[in-house]
Amino acid sequence: MPYEVEMKFPVVDLATLQSRLAGLGATIAAPQSEVDVYFAHPARDFAKTDEALRIRRKGDCPNLRVSENETVPFHTAANFITYKGPKIDAATKTRREIDLPLPPGEQNAQAWTGLIEALGFVAVGEVRKLRRKALVDWQGRSVEVSLDEVAGLGVYVELELIAEADGLDAARANIISLAEALGLEGGERRSYLELLLEG
Repeated sequence: MPYEVEMKFPVVDLATLQSRLAGLGATIAAPQSEVDVYFAHPARDFAKTDEALRIRRKGDCPNLRVSENETVPFHTAANFITYKGPKIDAATKTRREIDLPLPPGEQNAQAWTGLIEALGFVAVGEVRKLRRKALVDWQGRSVEVSLDEVAGLGVYVELELIAEADGLDAARANIISLAEALGLEGGERRSYLELLLEG
């Protein structure tokens, strides 16, 4: 069973972080827009069980950084449905993740949203961001780094590995070590949705 091992940090000095990533040999990809719609379960409170279900639309939207009052056309290139289980440690955001591709296109995203809502799930929030990804080879592992400009929140960086249950301790140690090497502080265990809803 795969687990997502992740740490997230607010970014105060983006230029310095990008320089440190470049010093580790990382090449930061062009930005891609992501719009995540999160759903509440009809029979249990995901806020209490620390679970999440979302539909993610990925696409091209260079003007995603807009105020809440503006509407920007969004071209959906890919869709995914993702379940995230409860976090299992206090230092990182390690949790079971099931991430499945859906057929591409806006019409398919709407159709799957309709299916989920017909089953009693209710959309409870939306997270919009521009994401730039990079891979960093660190202590024998390839760590995925995401630089996120999140509408309504600001800039964050996420460090992530996927590991099986017997490799969780090593994956956590790897990510914690990379975070220290990058000078990252103030780790945030709450999701973007939680931060937006609490703000």
